[in-house]
Amino acid sequence: MGLHLVGGISSAGRAVPPLDGRPLLIDRAEGPWLWDRDGRRYVDTALGFGATILGHGPEPVIDATTAAIRSGSMPAFAHAGEEAAASALAALTAPLTSVVFTSTGSEAVHLAARIARVATGRGLVAKMAAGYDGWYDDVTLGQAGSAEALMRANSRPRRGGTLLLRYNDFEDVERLFAESDDIAAVLIEPMLANAGCVPAAPGYLAHVAAVARRHGALVISDEVLMGFRLRAGLTAPAEGVEPDLATVGKAIGSGFAVAAVVGRPDVMRAAEGAGVRAGTYSGNPVATAAVLATLAELKAADYPALLARGDRLRAAIVAAFAAIGRSVSTSGFGTVFTLWFADRAPTTYAEAAAIADAELTRRWHLALRRRGALVMPFPFGRLYLSFSHDEPVCAELASVVAASAGDLDGA
Repeated sequence: MGLHLVGGISSAGRAVPPLDGRPLLIDRAEGPWLWDRDGRRYVDTALGFGATILGHGPEPVIDATTAAIRSGSMPAFAHAGEEAAASALAALTAPLTSVVFTSTGSEAVHLAARIARVATGRGLVAKMAAGYDGWYDDVTLGQAGSAEALMRANSRPRRGGTLLLRYNDFEDVERLFAESDDIAAVLIEPMLANAGCVPAAPGYLAHVAAVARRHGALVISDEVLMGFRLRAGLTAPAEGVEPDLATVGKAIGSGFAVAAVVGRPDVMRAAEGAGVRAGTYSGNPVATAAVLATLAELKAADYPALLARGDRLRAAIVAAFAAIGRSVSTSGFGTVFTLWFADRAPTTYAEAAAIADAELTRRWHLALRRRGALVMPFPFGRLYLSFSHDEPVCAELASVVAASAGDLDGA
């Protein structure tokens, strides 16, 4: 732990256990690789928590952002890059073609909820239990690992203007609107990624959207994590949902601090009036240069090939454990998935919480780290793949997993 940095880190997600008494400190990153302060190289599967889908330091993005820095990184006034980046983003998220940039995903969710409240004149926003929609006060209610996420009480959990909705429970959304007529929006997630990549049940999200609209509420798709993860655009439409608003981040900026709210123009007009917004760094030249360069790369990227590589890796992981007589499973997609030390992946958060094994996950992290791969050490953690994870890199990662599968008892 540092003398001055609280807890030794600025974001809780960076907390990893020491290995042989030494903390993990990263010195540099490139493509699918990370190097620690001792010069050891690792295959990276955390990838900035999903922010570096092109891999670390993609040259077109570095070139664009370097030029933006040299041109002056922080004018107080509007600059042409803002509209250019908004136009590029809107082209990939249509019909959500009105854009407001923020610096973080948490800000984007906060702003989207504010816009929904102003647009509807209502005060409440419902979010998915065990979902992660940022770290601001009200919306932290019911995050994975909390008691509220299981929704075992008779009354619906509430904090301030936020209510919880049980994911993949078709009847609970009907109950939600029967209980209140002051719901401005339902905040959906295409997958409960931070609860271990629990996928939406077939038709569930479309059902939530239909019920919400029947009762005059808006639909916000939080795609800070899942946006641009499966295709160059939003994920919700693939689940049969056309949201009114969506939040994006991570993948749109290749690791630079940028996120955005995108929405229907008629709804987003609220952001021009009573929907107060500000932010010194929102839409700054470096961030918007990163967006422009990243989106150009993603438009040309071969998503099906990457997803296929990821699915083959998932199968190889399951096979490696099966070879030593241990049953494991995975949930998610080829570009983001979770390993479960169980023979069946969970379909609800309750199932995920029941089979999550913090100690076994920690040992798996340490076993892989000894052999040159980095995975999140948390039971609801995820493995990400980037476009820099080509066949040889995936083969190396599969080899590391196979070699370490039998090490868990001694890690």
